Amino acid sequence: MTRDDALKQLSHIARERAFGRHVGSDRLIQAGLDALIAGVESPSLAMLAGLLRSEEPEAPALLDQVLEELGLLFHPPADPRAAKWAMAYWVAGRIADGTLDPATGTHLIWSDIAYDLGYPEELEPLVHSAHDLAAWEESWGVSLEELDREAVEAAKQFLNERSAAEEGS
Repeated sequence: MTRDDALKQLSHIARERAFGRHVGSDRLIQAGLDALIAGVESPSLAMLAGLLRSEEPEAPALLDQVLEELGLLFHPPADPRAAKWAMAYWVAGRIADGTLDPATGTHLIWSDIAYDLGYPEELEPLVHSAHDLAAWEESWGVSLEELDREAVEAAKQFLNERSAAEEGS
């Protein structure tokens, strides 16, 4: 794992936690160890990476300290709707860049985001992909890989529409 990969992993974990997703202490400690081995430097990183099993409850606070030291601490928008949209863009970005499985990501958008936003039109292609990936059967005549590609394309299109809207404003 490169230093950039380790920083990206820490950034993803920061967002997962900020968006209310549970991240186990074992994963926090492993991310700290990965970062340390990759050459990331932070005063609290070695303490996080070296936590023993009995010290796991200290991991979330230590991770926050590491994230703050590295300038990676993330705070979602205070407005709940804006936070859901921010989460949608983050999840779509991870689907598009290949760091999140399309079935997992589109399901997350469908179940945790689109529902809370009242199924907005912008998320419809991703929700459709989630339905297809969840219900897929071999008899459909389309491969699971093709459905994965469609989900990735839907995520990229969603992100491109955001970029186009931001450029137009």
